[in-house]
Amino acid sequence: MKASWTAGPARLAFLAAALWVAGCTTMAADAITSTTESVSDVINRRDVKAHAVSSIKTLAINRVAVMPLIEAAPGGGEPLAPGAAEAISAELYSQVAIAGGWDAIPEQDVAAAMQKMPPTTLANLDANALQLGHDASADGIIYGTVERYQERVGMDYSAASPAAVSFSLKFVDCKSKQVVWTAKFAKSQAALSQNLFDLANFVQRSGRWVRAHEIALEGVKEAVADLHGDLNLTQNVKRFETGSYGELKSGQQRYNTGPQGIY
Repeated sequence: MKASWTAGPARLAFLAAALWVAGCTTMAADAITSTTESVSDVINRRDVKAHAVSSIKTLAINRVAVMPLIEAAPGGGEPLAPGAAEAISAELYSQVAIAGGWDAIPEQDVAAAMQKMPPTTLANLDANALQLGHDASADGIIYGTVERYQERVGMDYSAASPAAVSFSLKFVDCKSKQVVWTAKFAKSQAALSQNLFDLANFVQRSGRWVRAHEIALEGVKEAVADLHGDLNLTQNVKRFETGSYGELKSGQQRYNTGPQGIY
């Protein structure tokens, strides 16, 4: 009887220990799963924060114009690097031109129309966009502001200060005169020791400190892709392969036709 009496508590203790271990294992597994998902979310996060109204899918968009961005550094903030707005505007036009499904109005046509308009400022930004849409016979206008454009200080692998870029974009439907899409991009490169979740970018850039135009290009590509995906575009128009503004001007890109493309 004594052996039986002692065996009962021992079995209970063993069972309790097993349940505790199982509970800890489950908690650990949940924690690992949660952490893995969090890491995945951070690695795959989008740097562009965009919003589109639900009616954007109903728009009939064919001709799209890119209105040159204007500088809008916050009061008291550091001045933008020279040529900031021009650099981002050029890349924006490049990405719009190489995307299929719409016709990008040539830059020279946009420039000619804007010469007849008052200089664009924050006060008349929206009004000038609509005027450009009318004068250039556009269905939609992409325009916006550059709030931050700081160049890297230092070399590729020993920068004293990283590059930083911030800009905002809008897309106005010229028929309804409504802004149907907005986007905000803001990014400053961080060292891997400061942000372990930036491993993908770190490897892609070979561990070097990038220039401001490289960060800007990332943001522009992501923004145009977001807008392009929101719009209901089914037209069969020529488009160029993805590339930079420099490649587009030098004619290094081939073009294709059709939804899938024939090179």
